[in-house]
Amino acid sequence: MIIWINGAFGVGKTTTAFELQRRIPNSIVYDPEHVGYFIRKKLPKSIHKADFQDYPMWREMNYSMLHHLSEEFIGTIIVPMTITNPDYFAEIVGRLRGAGADISHVTLLASRDTLLKRLKGRGEKANSWPVQQIDRCLTSLGTEVFAEHVYTDDLMADDVVERIASISGVTLSPDTRSRFRRAMDRKLITIRHIRF
Repeated sequence: MIIWINGAFGVGKTTTAFELQRRIPNSIVYDPEHVGYFIRKKLPKSIHKADFQDYPMWREMNYSMLHHLSEEFIGTIIVPMTITNPDYFAEIVGRLRGAGADISHVTLLASRDTLLKRLKGRGEKANSWPVQQIDRCLTSLGTEVFAEHVYTDDLMADDVVERIASISGVTLSPDTRSRFRRAMDRKLITIRHIRF
């Protein structure tokens, strides 16, 4: 099974993905951003696109990797990735479904104020690229194309994990960590995934 966690930048996709991985036996986190960074690194700057999702090869490479994983890996693949373009969504998620992959797609939503607060908490400046994308993300991701929606403004990370598990029909292992350990693990996830 593939669990695709969509949502605006700062909504908590990466934290949620790694929390799910801790609690779903035999699961991995697959991050499509790494393909984008690979493409950017290998192409001359003069032909860089502002958004690596605009490269057809980004969409093809991620489709191919996820298709291969869904056929070969007996476990759960967790994908934290923002996709707001319905055509790109169809090119990857729709195509995977058409090829027989079992995909649960969930979009995490939050208010603009909540997203700004969360982005500020991870060190983003007021004019950073993720902040500039908030309105575009909220407009697109709130549509029916990107359902199922989970509103996270008033939810704790554990609540979000449990909602996604319920929507996806997966059983979670108990979380035996202390409250302090959970908080530290989540902070480490945030620090490890800050993009410079």
